[in-house]
Amino acid sequence: MLFNSQAFLFFLPVVFLAYWSMDRAPLRFQNLFLLTASYVFYGRWDWRFLGLLFATSLVDFLLGLALDRAQSRRARRLLLGISLLVNLGSLGFFKYFDFFIDSFAALLASAGLHPHLPALRIILPVGISFYTFQSLSYTIDVYRGRIRATRDPVAFFAFVSFFPQLVAGPIGRASEMLPQFLAKRTFDPVQASDGLRQVLWGFVKKVVVADNLTSHVEAAFSGHAGLGAASLWIGAFFFAIQIYCDFSGYSDIAIGTARLFGIGLRRNFAYPYFSASIADFWRRWHMSLSSWFRDYVFIPLGGSRVGAARHALNVMATFILSGLWHGARWTFVAWGALHGFYYLCSMWVSRAGRLPKAAGVAATFLAVLLAWVFFRSDSMTAATGYLAGMVGLRSGATVTPAVPVHLLLMCLALLTIEAVQATKAHALDVRRWPAAARWAAYYAFVLGIFFAGNLHHVPFIYFQF
Repeated sequence: MLFNSQAFLFFLPVVFLAYWSMDRAPLRFQNLFLLTASYVFYGRWDWRFLGLLFATSLVDFLLGLALDRAQSRRARRLLLGISLLVNLGSLGFFKYFDFFIDSFAALLASAGLHPHLPALRIILPVGISFYTFQSLSYTIDVYRGRIRATRDPVAFFAFVSFFPQLVAGPIGRASEMLPQFLAKRTFDPVQASDGLRQVLWGFVKKVVVADNLTSHVEAAFSGHAGLGAASLWIGAFFFAIQIYCDFSGYSDIAIGTARLFGIGLRRNFAYPYFSASIADFWRRWHMSLSSWFRDYVFIPLGGSRVGAARHALNVMATFILSGLWHGARWTFVAWGALHGFYYLCSMWVSRAGRLPKAAGVAATFLAVLLAWVFFRSDSMTAATGYLAGMVGLRSGATVTPAVPVHLLLMCLALLTIEAVQATKAHALDVRRWPAAARWAAYYAFVLGIFFAGNLHHVPFIYFQF
């Protein structure tokens, strides 16, 4: 079920009213209702993959109990290994099987061999990368002794499948979320009203900004060979804004919706395009994923508490794995590797002295924008061709379409609003504004969604991951 669909606009108020109507019922009934609603939400996409979601939850719930009882280090390592094998094995099969088969076949073909290798063209279950990491973090934290295993299967299953964050995050941690599912929740009108404001801002970013940029971005990247440098720069800039508004818009809707149910989710974005360095960017962009890789990949590899060469290797390994997490394509690997290189350069530059903030923000945005070309391109050839056109290394006649001034103004308006509200948790946190100004903003954004928004239910970009 898409957030930007009529089905969700019907689903949300029905679930909200039914959920709070049972606030006097035992907590388990409230959690069971939320679990059922989440499975209905997910099953609207493809009910057949509900079994995979259930199996992931069941395996980690049982392994958590076993880890809590296990005494020997060997037994605990074995149980953690089973969790890693099951979670990463299912993720690897569904997401990467065809990728590695195709890559191996291409390697053999380059050597003059043409074997017939199996290609299953496996359907990727939506959200598998998100709920797998969320469930896996539970068993890792139980293994490390940071949390105790829960004995409440309903609360645990509801935590893994909680519908606002199920298909595209933010990736939750059991230490933060499970206590919320294990405690009685009461309706908080202040929290709920601010959640609605955040949902509204998320819809503005997704429907008004991101979706209206979609066709122009598609035209730029699919027809880059015939475009001039200026058009390619504009196309790359529009994609930078599109993917930010699409994904942070989803996160705002998810976080705001969760607050309607008395559940707090991790913040996922903190105005990343105002970052003064790449390190700062990754503290602000997809924060739940970047902190997951920091805590469960980078630090276990040794983090920064090693020699310079090993530290650099740990950084590159973490970023490359982060790129591969996004999808089974070499362009994602290149995007991750490029950000790893940026990160190392940022560390070295900071040791030599800091740039003025404005220069740092401009340099960081430029570096991120260039890396987005790899992320958006369908192949390495297309990405390098696009970049070559941007810097004028491509000869031949090029087309220069009319500059879409209205889209540029829309992007600049978005960035201006976020710059003004940069100290707030979300840009529509206007509780301190005068009532007349608040309601004027609400009406303006609602009208913008209906009259300037693209209401064709364009899928969220991160659904494919």
